Amino acid sequence: MDPEVMKAAYFTDTGGPDNINYGELPVPSRTPGTALVRVAASAVNNVDTFVRAGTYATELTHPQVLGRDVVGTVEQLGTDSPAGFHVGDTVWANSMGFGGRPGTAAQFTAVPIDRLYHLPPELNADGGDAVAVAAVLHSAATANLALHRHAQLQPGETVFIGGASGGVGTAALVQAVRAGARAITSSSAADVERCLSLGASAALDYRSEGFAEELRQAVRTVSDGRGLDVHLETSGRHRLSLAVELLALRGRIIVLSGMAATDSVPLGRLYTKDGSIRGFAISNATVADLAAAAEAVNELLRDGSLRARNVTVLPLSGAADAHAALEAGTVHGKIVLVPQKD
Repeated sequence: MDPEVMKAAYFTDTGGPDNINYGELPVPSRTPGTALVRVAASAVNNVDTFVRAGTYATELTHPQVLGRDVVGTVEQLGTDSPAGFHVGDTVWANSMGFGGRPGTAAQFTAVPIDRLYHLPPELNADGGDAVAVAAVLHSAATANLALHRHAQLQPGETVFIGGASGGVGTAALVQAVRAGARAITSSSAADVERCLSLGASAALDYRSEGFAEELRQAVRTVSDGRGLDVHLETSGRHRLSLAVELLALRGRIIVLSGMAATDSVPLGRLYTKDGSIRGFAISNATVADLAAAAEAVNELLRDGSLRARNVTVLPLSGAADAHAALEAGTVHGKIVLVPQKD
């Protein structure tokens, strides 16, 4: 018998984490072109807090289930479903919970087929694999689109990756090196050696009192005096004046973090270098963009290049605590929600 109700974490009005409810909701309808997915794991991302708070304006359908990332198994398909998916397939998606789509912090979610991807057969949607995969989906796809769709990173170019020990930063470093670029990173002192082990050509401590001069020297050395082709700051600690100074001719600054950040831009130096500053939010990615990123993410999942650190697993009922911790800045790593066993 098909399930009729499910447990879910949801909200009926935008606001703080205390607006999050946990309880029973109807299982989402499997409308034409969707697959009903049994959820094994759902990650919690900063952008999920923006949607819940109303900071990120998007279409919501109340009661709105939280979450955009999911790993699970296909529970139900219709005769309208295209070839390639079958009941029982292990799958993932990373663009749910906004734009009018149901969220993933539930026992079931209805995913549009064109936003659904197979999990590599080396992995499965049960136990540790589901949690480990869910923890990296958002970061890996964000890094891929930032570097390739928006920055148009080319082999041999020099890229600066700020916050390289975080989820997006680590995924960006791995993918930049794989693309044949030379990477300069900033991180905490404790993670400098890790960045070097992942292929960074130079790794700096962002807390260093001499950081600006150290970065100038690293850029001169690594780029052979050309400058930065791409500047990608993932931590929200923007230094746009320094970034523009270090840009190569036609260098690109990609802004993808720091919702409330403000910074002055030396426009004269920017335009005389043919430089550009481009905003990027993965929530605006097209279906085609997401599918291209999914191919790259699956390749990294297959060979084990993507591994999240410090993953905290909570039950769906802990969603409000997870959002509160993210907003308080006390989360070090990733939080993944898993449905409680019936």
